[in-house]
Amino acid sequence: MVVAVALVPEAIAFSFIAGVSPLVGMYAAFILGLITALFGGKPGMISGATGAVAIVFVGLGLAVAKLNPHLSGEALSMEILHYILFTTIVAGLLQVLVGVFKMGKFIRLVPQPAMYGFVNGLAIVIALAQLSFFKSSDYDTLDSWSDILIHSFSENYWMYIITAITMAIMYYMPKITKVIPSGLAAIVFLTLIVYITNLDTKTISDFANIEGAFPSFVMPDMSLFSFDSFMIILPYAILVALVGLIESLLTLSVLDEMSGTRGSGNKECIAQGCGNITSGFFGGMAGCAMIGQSIINFTSGGLGRVSSATAAILLIIFVVSLSDLIGVIPVAVLVGIMFMVSIGTFEFSSISRIKYMPRHDAFVLILVTIVTVFFDLAIAVIAGIIISALVFAWQHAKIYSKGRIEEDGVKIYDINGPLFFGSVTSFNEQFDLENDPKNVVLNFKDARVMDISGVEAIDAITKKYKDSGRVLTIRHISKDCKNLLKEAGPFCTFAENDPTYKVAANL
Repeated sequence: MVVAVALVPEAIAFSFIAGVSPLVGMYAAFILGLITALFGGKPGMISGATGAVAIVFVGLGLAVAKLNPHLSGEALSMEILHYILFTTIVAGLLQVLVGVFKMGKFIRLVPQPAMYGFVNGLAIVIALAQLSFFKSSDYDTLDSWSDILIHSFSENYWMYIITAITMAIMYYMPKITKVIPSGLAAIVFLTLIVYITNLDTKTISDFANIEGAFPSFVMPDMSLFSFDSFMIILPYAILVALVGLIESLLTLSVLDEMSGTRGSGNKECIAQGCGNITSGFFGGMAGCAMIGQSIINFTSGGLGRVSSATAAILLIIFVVSLSDLIGVIPVAVLVGIMFMVSIGTFEFSSISRIKYMPRHDAFVLILVTIVTVFFDLAIAVIAGIIISALVFAWQHAKIYSKGRIEEDGVKIYDINGPLFFGSVTSFNEQFDLENDPKNVVLNFKDARVMDISGVEAIDAITKKYKDSGRVLTIRHISKDCKNLLKEAGPFCTFAENDPTYKVAANL
């Protein structure tokens, strides 16, 4: 029940961001939330309309407006809605493909500092999103921050007080009893107080009318199936799919850590995709997992599929039957709940760990946090992965050899370390081609060829020795590697203890 109520302002706010009716976000939260609750990879995880996805639709709306300069008002809004619905369907199909081809496992490539940055960044984004509810009516005419704060408090002082009381209830009530979720207690208690005393504070009904009917089948405008329209939609659909999957899979990882159980990333990808496809055909925008509401659900004891399914069903009941009742809930209560979620989401331990982290890990953590707050979640996580991967490659791009002369005059190079694209230059510097004897052996017993760049490096050094008239023998190399060698293949000798590993030839 707490999650269902907490979904309402988020769905409304993100619908406004995308430039569509609040019902579009509410339908998305119901449809996507129900499907992922029943078939998703993590029981208890909450999905719905999110800011990360809504921001992508802002760009799509601008592109549609530019494409149709003759449209305005309601006609333009309907055109944007159809583009959003079609984009949602395409994005869902892409997400299903990611799950079918079992690519959800690549979330394991996200390093821990990037995870910390993602969580901290989202915590800050959740908190900052609540500040807009405190804006005074003359916000745009004020010049200084002091004036803004003074006017904001004088106009909305009951919001500040109710928010503070909500946070106090959320903090102290679990220490007394956990029978009733503290968020639900805060909503019921403070809503009754505000209603009985008729306090002058903002309620949900002040922001939007959430009254509506059950979602019905909506066929997107068939003219969008033209090639030109599809090419406009495709990049936004790819971005929606990526942002949605990254946020969902990272949320799944956070909840895995909280619950001590492991969810299925690939199953979640398929469920998210099916949910978005269905949402697009029933008038809802795309969405993904919501870390704030998911943490509310988990900390309230909702660890199974029934909890998240109930939240989705209650949400549509609110829309159809109880919109007036939900409308009287003070926004300040929901803001207070989300502030506490933000505090609970932020990894405060990561701050104390920064001084003990390697510099590159600390840099990744801070970078991902900043990019998540000011730019985009997908860009932040991808940047963190790339930087971590480059640092890892640089640190492991060390290969060395020890040369020794046997009694028969044969020189043996004992190669040690991984041979891949990052260590090829170092590998080539290990040999004394001009002064080596006629017979040379490259011993790869303590080395491993990691990729096709390493294979090509062996071929290149073999050709150099062959052109200089020397006899080169290569020992202890895998059969997979031998099959890839062109120049060096004939010079490989087999041994009983040759390795059997595979070379990543397709990288």
